[in-house]
Amino acid sequence: MDISFLGGPAPQRGVGVVAPFDFALDRELWRWVPDEVSLHMTRTPFVPVEVSLDLARMVSEHETLGEAVRTLNAIAPEVVAYACTSGSFVGGVAGERAMCEAMTWAGAVPSVTTSGALLDALAELGVRRVALVTPYTVSVTRALEAYIAEAGVAVTGCAFMGLTRHIWKVPYRDVADMARRAVTAEGAADALFISCTNLPTYDVIPQLEAELRIPVISANQVTMWAALRRLGTRAVGPYQALTDPSARTGPLVPGPADPAVAGPVGPPVADMPGVPEAPDTEQQQEGWT
Repeated sequence: MDISFLGGPAPQRGVGVVAPFDFALDRELWRWVPDEVSLHMTRTPFVPVEVSLDLARMVSEHETLGEAVRTLNAIAPEVVAYACTSGSFVGGVAGERAMCEAMTWAGAVPSVTTSGALLDALAELGVRRVALVTPYTVSVTRALEAYIAEAGVAVTGCAFMGLTRHIWKVPYRDVADMARRAVTAEGAADALFISCTNLPTYDVIPQLEAELRIPVISANQVTMWAALRRLGTRAVGPYQALTDPSARTGPLVPGPADPAVAGPVGPPVADMPGVPEAPDTEQQQEGWT
């Protein structure tokens, strides 16, 4: 059978993605990508360290990033994204900029990082006050708060999970519970940021925006949004304020009739039915700030 009339495959534009060795959400990244764009993934070398500030520093060393980017050069991506939140905020704002410069030098293409994309997304949405959800320990969470504060954005509330491994296994239900605890005061936050590229968020974003009445952005979402914007195209994310301008209805403030988002902070997740209590260590301690 003659199939020459098909003429395909259609030309593809490439986004190179450098991820930490333990990244497990490749499929989630693809959900934000339009059909004409391909993701080309590579990972940093394995190191026997759990999620921590030490690991964030190891996976974001310039030599490590440069080597990862060079593995992508043969397929000539048009932009390279470093998909790691903690690895890109651990050195502060100046450290994030230096990472972009190192990757651009290694690949001769524009580069973005998750934490740099976060600041761009906050600016895009006009956010000056943000609430945070993280799966991290207290020390990593504090480093994220410091990074955001350095950029001139106030942190109004934060809920963290205290995890050091298997973050990709956290169910949407737990992400939503933590979001409700982070956004506790009426009108306090202009937006909510859910940190960590290994934390699943795609399907929960529209639901949380409808409930909390503020834009909700996540690590993987902002990474893909920023990389695709460098290509002059848009991320695919229906009913998500960052990627779907029609979902932006101006400042959204939770009303007094929203019991899930108003009033005092609820009990720790460890006290909720069906959620096992974690050991009392920094590595496995949930909290709110």
